[in-house]
Formats: sequence, C-alpha cells, structure tokens
Amino acid sequence: MPAMLVLSRKKNESIVIDDNIVITVVEIRGDKVRLGIQAPREVPVHRSEIHAAIQAEQQSAVSSEGSPRVPSQEP
Repeated sequence: MPAMLVLSRKKNESIVIDDNIVITVVEIRGDKVRLGIQAPREVPVHRSEIHAAIQAEQQSAVSSEGSPRVPSQEP
C-alpha cells in the first residue's frame, strides 16, 4: 500500500484531488467528521466497508463464472 498523506482541515476547508474531486469538511461533531465529496459521476465514491463488500461480491461472481453450470431440470 502506498504511503498515506495526512492533512489537517477545519470546518468548510477542502482538499482537491486531480483537479476534479473536492472533499470538504462539512461538520465536526465530537469524534465524527462529515465530509462532502464532489466528483464526476463516472468516479465511484464509497465508504470503505461498502467498497470491501462490492469487491467481495465481484470476486464471488468471478469465482462462480468459472464453475460448471448444472442445467436446470424442468418438470
């Protein structure tokens, strides 16, 4: 995994990634930070746990494609 860039931001401050993605600190409440993300529609944006679930589902689909299919038996 590449090194992580760690930045400090205050409420309403932003980070720009590759000229077309803007991440803004919308709210800070205790130990929770709300982020606003502006990105092109073709750029998928997911929380890490959702991303992991999508990856697992895709891997499962790829694995099952390699399995021989059993023809359905109709009555």
